[in-house]
Amino acid sequence: MKTIHARSLAHSVIDWLATARHPRVLHVFDDACNLIDENRDVISIVNPRIGNGPFSCVIDPELFFPEYMDAQTPISVQSNHIQLGDLLISTDHATRWNPRPNWERLHANKENISNLSVHFPARSLPVGLSIHHSLFPIHLIPTLSSSLTHADLPTAKQTTSKLAGLGPGLTPSGDDILMGAMYAVWIIHPPEVASVLGSEVAETASALTTSLSAAWLRSAGRGEAGHLWHQLFDAMLTGENIQSKINNILAVGHTSGADALTGFMGVLTCWVESMNKETAVL
Repeated sequence: MKTIHARSLAHSVIDWLATARHPRVLHVFDDACNLIDENRDVISIVNPRIGNGPFSCVIDPELFFPEYMDAQTPISVQSNHIQLGDLLISTDHATRWNPRPNWERLHANKENISNLSVHFPARSLPVGLSIHHSLFPIHLIPTLSSSLTHADLPTAKQTTSKLAGLGPGLTPSGDDILMGAMYAVWIIHPPEVASVLGSEVAETASALTTSLSAAWLRSAGRGEAGHLWHQLFDAMLTGENIQSKINNILAVGHTSGADALTGFMGVLTCWVESMNKETAVL
């Protein structure tokens, strides 16, 4: 039996360990593995190079996961550990990581943040190949952005149902766009509005996509994000090192980071345009 320790974990991992009764291995990658329980709730066990996420447990030292597990590896969980075959991961001394950015501060600075959009205009983002494909309904992106900007929930849900699950991969392009758009919703709207929009969009989409993508969408709907987005939000508040933080997100997956930034910027840009129109009328 090999024993290692968790360095940090999100609160959702603690909840998962307390409630999962029949977990199984969902995916195994070189630097991470995903586990899923009978309620379709997912946690990710990841190496430090991947870092904290809304449902992640970061271990130390790092592992090459395929050496220790596969899709058939039996799992046993307790409140303070996870046993994966002959691998025991102790969570006793793990730091609790808060996946929720300071949305209140971000919302209070939404004008300044939106003015920084010149640093990453949506048209310059190298969006995913599936978005460029002639069959991808790219016209839905401005419709989604407008509906979320104006808190038009029926249109937002209708558009979400058409985008969810579109594209290849474990997190399809349509879902990545939705996730990024929800992050912008938490900036432009007060928490009580963002919470309703986020939860409704997430629930609509999660039933139409992969288990892993659904976990990311539900987290975004609750206002939770991975550490790279935290770093971008912090940079947007200070106005420093924004491009380097954008580049870090662009490097995520084949197109996932770029697609999420497309959704994020779509909503921010729409909000700025809406505010400019109101100012012109006044």
